[in-house]
Amino acid sequence: MAMTQAPVRMVAQSQAMRLPLLENGDRLTRAEFERRYNAMSHIKKAELVEGVVYMPSPVSSIHAKAHAFVIGWLIAYSAATPGIVVMDNATVRLDTDNEVQPDALLRLERSGRSRVGVDGYIEGVQELIVEIATTSAALDLHAKKNIYRRNGVPEYIVWQTHEVRVDWFELRDEEYVALTPDDSGVIPSRVLPGLWLAVNALLQGDMAAVLSELHTGITSAEHDAFLLQT
Repeated sequence: MAMTQAPVRMVAQSQAMRLPLLENGDRLTRAEFERRYNAMSHIKKAELVEGVVYMPSPVSSIHAKAHAFVIGWLIAYSAATPGIVVMDNATVRLDTDNEVQPDALLRLERSGRSRVGVDGYIEGVQELIVEIATTSAALDLHAKKNIYRRNGVPEYIVWQTHEVRVDWFELRDEEYVALTPDDSGVIPSRVLPGLWLAVNALLQGDMAAVLSELHTGITSAEHDAFLLQT
């Protein structure tokens, strides 16, 4: 068996070696982007945004910490909400020119508009996308914001770590509208009932307060009603 598999592996490796390298700024079709990306196993993150390849810089400790906080918040919500799946840096095929890898996302597993393709990639529209913007604010707040809006992602959060700011956008009449915290400093999701975010607490790194407000959300009547639907 090993003898018959070895030539197959060698052919695959030889084909990969003949592919051009994936480079920042390349203009590619989605199919060509995937071929080159799959052939470069050492690359951990690359995105196709409006047909252009983006390969981010190494992740800073500030970005990594913010990322961990967001994932912890979303995991806590997912754990209390069967049918909701949280994903970290999942590749998402949005359309023919855009294959992105958002920092985090939430999707309805059964009744949502996204699906897992036969090759394991997410396809379609997720219920919530979160991006951590340190040096990528221009991309996250312009090109990617526009493609998420155009593809109908209902809620989009951008945490700008340098500016110490969180923007939560809701899709209304095909435009993104920024949500503002209530009097207690909390933004509740309009799409995912019970997903509450204590914005100032998050910015201050107070995860105990973030999770406390989330607990209030997931024990609310609106969350209970949502569970009956999912």
